[in-house]
Amino acid sequence: MLHELRVENLLLMERAELRLAPGLNILTGETGAGKTLLAHALDLLLGGRARSGIVREGAPEAYVEGVFSLPSSLEGDAAERIPAGAEELVLARRVWPDGRTRAYVCGRAATLGDLRELGSRLLAFYGQHEHRKLMLAAAQLDVLDAHCGPEQIALREQVARAHHRLRELKARVCELRELAGARDRELDLVSFELQEIEMVAPSEEEEQELEAERERLRHLETLRGAAFGALEALAPDGDGGAAELITAAARRLDAAAGIDQALEVLAQRVEALRLEADDIGRELRGYVLGLEGEPGRLEQVEERLTMFARLERKHGGSIEDVLAHAEHSSARLEELQGAEVALEGAEAEHACARAEVDALAAELTERRVAGAATLAEAVRARLADLAMPDARFEVEVRPRPEGCGARGADTVELRIATNAGLPLGPLREVASGGELSRVMLALLSVAHGGQAQPEHAQPLLVFDEVDAGIGGLTARAVAEHLRALADGQQVLCITHLPQVAALGERHFAIVKEAAVTPARTTVRPLEGDQVVGELVRMLGAGEGDRAASQHARQLLRAA
Repeated sequence: MLHELRVENLLLMERAELRLAPGLNILTGETGAGKTLLAHALDLLLGGRARSGIVREGAPEAYVEGVFSLPSSLEGDAAERIPAGAEELVLARRVWPDGRTRAYVCGRAATLGDLRELGSRLLAFYGQHEHRKLMLAAAQLDVLDAHCGPEQIALREQVARAHHRLRELKARVCELRELAGARDRELDLVSFELQEIEMVAPSEEEEQELEAERERLRHLETLRGAAFGALEALAPDGDGGAAELITAAARRLDAAAGIDQALEVLAQRVEALRLEADDIGRELRGYVLGLEGEPGRLEQVEERLTMFARLERKHGGSIEDVLAHAEHSSARLEELQGAEVALEGAEAEHACARAEVDALAAELTERRVAGAATLAEAVRARLADLAMPDARFEVEVRPRPEGCGARGADTVELRIATNAGLPLGPLREVASGGELSRVMLALLSVAHGGQAQPEHAQPLLVFDEVDAGIGGLTARAVAEHLRALADGQQVLCITHLPQVAALGERHFAIVKEAAVTPARTTVRPLEGDQVVGELVRMLGAGEGDRAASQHARQLLRAA
């Protein structure tokens, strides 16, 4: 239930505050006064798109706030948005002139998704052209499924999930069939590439070692000359050399060992130098002898590195890329070799999924056929109350031409004959605008059961001139239907019909003040003679028209 609605600086509406009552609330006003502004304000609370230019000229922002009864059952993210201990639910929206908006839930910043989720539980909006949606086959299917109850909605969601899985499996089967068609050619290519890599068996470590060996082999004479020259200087085969001189120095220092501690330290360092010189000499001699090399080794190294380079050019530019390609090729080879088995498995799984979808869709159809009869019967009774006593109404369930889809295997068409003796025809072709409005009201009455409900059990129903195109006795019948719909449930009706306005529990009038610049719209609650005066205006009479005033009072007494 909506307790209060506050609007500030929304187009012509500088400030308005409505305190709604349970039951039927009426909103009236001259054409162009801005009655639909309140409908737009409610749409903003539902997370709707903020139109450009909706902020009143000269105002820093527009603001809309609604105070609702706290729903009895909220789960998930929606429940987490509401502070603990909250006794009411407050939704709000700010809109700035540049188009930016900000949403709030109970005074806390929220997303538009939060408003949409909460708003859908609090308010159901039916605009003046909402009945046009009844012409859409999808909307007619939704009407029937909603009538069949929550189990039907849950079953339809199950069908949608199963159908989604079926489509995924179908795509997989098609993929595997294409794979099987190109299997032999790709199998040869992948096998060749993998075999080529496996024959070379490259590694990053070997590549680094080979590059170092190639550099050494290319400069063999330079290395040999440098090593041999150093060896000759340090420890030649004959007498002399640095090593021999260091040995002589060590002997002389040994002769004075033990006399002076400082000289003892130097003697130890010279002895270490002698040992190091001997060791370097042996290693240099071994290095020189090892430089002879294996005949043809450079050619072998160059050939091996050429094989590495060829693989790198084909598969990414590095040995790491070559090895990654080999791993991918191995996996692809396994997939190709098992493609036929995988195809058989996927086809079997697809067949099972198809059987599941068909079974679920058949159950959905069975429920729809049963629900179509009860819905048609209930709507016919409501249409009789809405001044269409001779109307015949049927809900036709037919197989879907395209086959089973995410909503099942059926298409639904609402068919009507508005007068006796006329053949049934599609609702979109037969019914006039006023008749469509009454059919929608009949469907809504059936959907909401026409019985009193706890105020938290149903959302606020908002009707924006759904009674357009109706007059006379029919208008009275529609008014009675709206009041019955408001029995135990809150309804806000924006109307131009005095027959409807007379039945309201609470009446608000919108008045445009054109004398100020920019023009300003105000909303005020009406009571007593004020209601009579508004009904007189709606009857098209002046304030002093006694007959119109008497008629207005009769409408109120009849309510």
